[in-house]
Amino acid sequence: MLPPVAVSPLIKTARYSALIAGIIYGKKRYDYLKPIAAEERRIEEEEKKIQEEQARIAKILAEANEDTILK
Repeated sequence: MLPPVAVSPLIKTARYSALIAGIIYGKKRYDYLKPIAAEERRIEEEEKKIQEEQARIAKILAEANEDTILK
């Protein structure tokens, strides 16, 4: 087995700099996208409520239009 090779300080610095830059970029991107996603979730929730209400009304109307003895 070979002994470990010494890594250049320039390479080490570049690696850690890239890591830190990636963390900072990720944080900024997350902060940018978080309110957009929250707004999308709110809109989807409102649409879901509307669809549920329409389904409930359609069910009531379907029951009212069923064949009954009174016809």
